[in-house]
Amino acid sequence: MALTLAEIAEDPLALTSRLDLHDGTELVLRPLTHADAEPLAGFLGALSPESRRLSTFDGYDLVAAQELCDAIARYDKLRLVLEEGLSGRIVGLFEFSLALTPWDIARYHEAGIRLAVTTDCRFGPTLADDYQGRGVGTLAFPLITSAARRLGRTVIILWGGVRSDNPQAIRYYEKNGFQPVGPFTGPDGSRSLDMMLDLRAGPDSEPSVH
Repeated sequence: MALTLAEIAEDPLALTSRLDLHDGTELVLRPLTHADAEPLAGFLGALSPESRRLSTFDGYDLVAAQELCDAIARYDKLRLVLEEGLSGRIVGLFEFSLALTPWDIARYHEAGIRLAVTTDCRFGPTLADDYQGRGVGTLAFPLITSAARRLGRTVIILWGGVRSDNPQAIRYYEKNGFQPVGPFTGPDGSRSLDMMLDLRAGPDSEPSVH
């Protein structure tokens, strides 16, 4: 039976895992908790202008962090933080949305893919600037897909797609099994690419129509 957001909020250890980087750094991937507002604000506030340009957060201060903490188990979002095991510093935020927007559904429908609101989810990662380019996202990705499966999800699409001018992110998603669906223009006029990962398919499979 799939885990619910309420169950995860009550028992965060149900989705807590440890991760050892190649340089010996110990990280913990765990659900965001109500006590994380200040360290989360530190993480958001330290993001560079370029990282902020590529992110989807409404703000980068304590107010924004508190809003994310207050939203735990209240809506359709699951947020996992990546923190340093020794310092407790938050160095990553991985977001799942268990709801699909009408815009998501329409874009994928145009590409011949029918999204299923009961089994598909949106996903978006953000890493601290000093953790980017260190292979952290790839090492953590099996834990991400495991979390999606435990939520009863079988397809992951990108939260707002990936910007076309972010080739590093596109390579990351391709390396981890995401398949391109098609380009689109966002509300701000930026060009992005929809990509999806079917957790039921092999690494070389094409996006499924279901």
